Amino acid sequence: MTEEPRKMKVGDDAKEFTLKNQNGEEISLSKLKGKRIMLSFHPLAWTGICAGQMKSLEENREAFESLNTKAFGVSIDSVPSKKAWAESLGIENISLLADFWPFGEVARSYDVFRNENGFSERVNIVLDENQKIVFFKLYPLKELPDIHEIIDFLKTL
Repeated sequence: MTEEPRKMKVGDDAKEFTLKNQNGEEISLSKLKGKRIMLSFHPLAWTGICAGQMKSLEENREAFESLNTKAFGVSIDSVPSKKAWAESLGIENISLLADFWPFGEVARSYDVFRNENGFSERVNIVLDENQKIVFFKLYPLKELPDIHEIIDFLKTL
């Protein structure tokens, strides 16, 4: 009998990471203290539901900013793939982070990597200004997360 890996949960400390975005810029969680962070993990670039998930971040950027929140898309895709994908989707303001090498390291550290598939779950995680997890929701792979659920939650903080 194999044991399910423990999923991180509300109240846990966020795991530090440094990843490159689609423009090759390094984004370190530790440099974002004082802001709320939304990590929107998605399985793979170039897929329809993931595209909708990332476009919803871009379309709601001003709402996130008004709530002292930086939203990031995270997947195992490489920086060049993320760059081309962001350009194809018209994403200019949201950072799409490449959890490419070491492969899926951040997804693994947040307990959201799907070993059987080689990519992350579809998960939204919100961190408070002190980098504690205050929201953690796993979605079915074929379901587009409701971005307004996140925005409404942020308004309650």
